[in-house]
Amino acid sequence: MNIKITKCHGSGNDFLIIDEISNAYQFTEEERAQLAIALCDRQSSLGADGILFVMPSSVAHARMRVFNADGSEASMCGNGIRCVARYVCELLQVEEAVIETMKANLEVKNETDIYPNIPTYLVEISPVSFHTKDLPLQVSTDTLINEKITGLNQDLLFTALAVPNPHLITLVNKAVLESDIQEGLSKYVNGPNEYFPDGVNVSFVSILDKGSIYVRTYERGVGFTNACGTAMSASTLVSILNGYNEENSYVDVYNNGGKVRCYVHNQNNQYRIDLIGNATYVYRADVTFDWNALDGFEVANKQYFEAEAIQYKKLQDEAKKYVETHLK
Repeated sequence: MNIKITKCHGSGNDFLIIDEISNAYQFTEEERAQLAIALCDRQSSLGADGILFVMPSSVAHARMRVFNADGSEASMCGNGIRCVARYVCELLQVEEAVIETMKANLEVKNETDIYPNIPTYLVEISPVSFHTKDLPLQVSTDTLINEKITGLNQDLLFTALAVPNPHLITLVNKAVLESDIQEGLSKYVNGPNEYFPDGVNVSFVSILDKGSIYVRTYERGVGFTNACGTAMSASTLVSILNGYNEENSYVDVYNNGGKVRCYVHNQNNQYRIDLIGNATYVYRADVTFDWNALDGFEVANKQYFEAEAIQYKKLQDEAKKYVETHLK
């Protein structure tokens, strides 16, 4: 079989886009998972954090399905939907669109560049829920906001929320961030455990300054990533709940892949988060494979977007310097 892919990244969180609007591809559910496992393998000639299937929709401009590198499907991906936003808006020649995701139809639009000459898109992150059943998180309370989970850690205060994929967030200092606490805790809650039967994204967050935070995320189904869009959105909200930032105000969110900007709206205690950041193309390519020997896929005609890579590297370097001088 022959398919065309576009590799794209949001904050260094990279994906392979497969366009099912322009092409008559047909995949079974098992084949989508198999493609993700094979093509996203970092030891292969492609490699990515996941595959974004861009599909026709009867209720929106397009539908997005996200398959992680381990073959599991994610209900939502903030960095991924920025990539899909750019792809769909350019394909349909529009400035804004609605993307159907597993649990919500989300607004996206072309936005003022977050950094000179970097394609930037705003995407809606919603719905937001603090109900533990929506993650799910198995504890005795309906919500978990700035509470200890003593079975995980004796000192850290956690907040659990779904946006709509599940997140466990704690505010930490540099010493905790540089320890192995996050890795051990994250692996536990994403394996057999008594709290999160479906696993959870785990973010450690540090306050850098008024209006700026740093987020490092262990992503369910992936592991540590350069960035996780929904985690950065959820972490911004948690920083506001803790009094470090404010609603209806931009917050710069730094990560190992660069930075984004978030804006939290609150209408009658119903939250909506705007996630604003890059959607950078890496290359386009043709992929040929046999379903009976997927590991032997071949890649041809790679066309790199070199100018976009150069410009994003500048943003990344500036973001790294800022974190190094403000993390404490």
